[in-house]
Amino acid sequence: MEARAFIRQHGEAEAMGVLEPVPWWSFTKTALAIALLRLSEQGRASLDEPIEGKPYTPIQLLRHEAGLPDYGSLPSYHADVAAGRSPWSTDDLLKAVEAERLRYVPGQDWAYSNVGYLKIAQMIEKASGQPLANAIADLVLCPAKLTSARLAVTTDDLAGVRMGDVIGYHPGWVYHGLIVGTAVDAAYLLRGLFEGDLVKPETLTRMLDARPLPQFRSELHPDPAYGLGLMLTATNPHDHPIGHSGSGPGSRIAVYAQQGLTSVVWAATTSGVVPEAEVFRSLRNGGI
Repeated sequence: MEARAFIRQHGEAEAMGVLEPVPWWSFTKTALAIALLRLSEQGRASLDEPIEGKPYTPIQLLRHEAGLPDYGSLPSYHADVAAGRSPWSTDDLLKAVEAERLRYVPGQDWAYSNVGYLKIAQMIEKASGQPLANAIADLVLCPAKLTSARLAVTTDDLAGVRMGDVIGYHPGWVYHGLIVGTAVDAAYLLRGLFEGDLVKPETLTRMLDARPLPQFRSELHPDPAYGLGLMLTATNPHDHPIGHSGSGPGSRIAVYAQQGLTSVVWAATTSGVVPEAEVFRSLRNGGI
């Protein structure tokens, strides 16, 4: 079970496999980054000043440099998700993960943190004066002219969404929010970002100002780095795939662009497909 989409330089989209909406998992982080950066462009959010009462800035949150933990390390979290229980309250989550205890001095290290992007989601709600679903729609999904994408808030919002082999999942377990949409819409969102439809050129340049992560080098990622809601390479990023990967119960997704081409692969975990590897191959070969 796979969903694939590819957009060529002239804008023509190709799609194959699953055509229904799928969970975007952590590609949602790219949308959250765009939303906060658009609020900053509008003068409604500050990026470089420390958040009130905290020692870290929004930029450090966006780049996973704030020192916050990640709830993915909690066995009890995974146990309750697997058991089909209702999500914990945000306060209970933050208490369980000891979110007030920073793991390092902000800016001096790096650690992937879903809690950090929960803070970003809260900032978006406060700065926009809207619930996150409305703010994301107004700031990102509508400007990108997406027809299927939306923030899933309740289990009913996952009706008609392909979830792999998972049944009864509650999107509230993704505390920064979970966008669902077709693979084509995911591709159009990333394409719109790089074509200047969503943020100013200087803002996009800042999104690509990344922290090199040599400690995570692998065959698939020989020169990894992380920008503002974007995974990329530390050296010559425009010459290599830029985007975001994500995973959750039952499926994985990869959404990347390179030199005017955009590729998306979503796959059920049981399929054995590695979306990132497939996306990088399609970008290298110029098609699905």
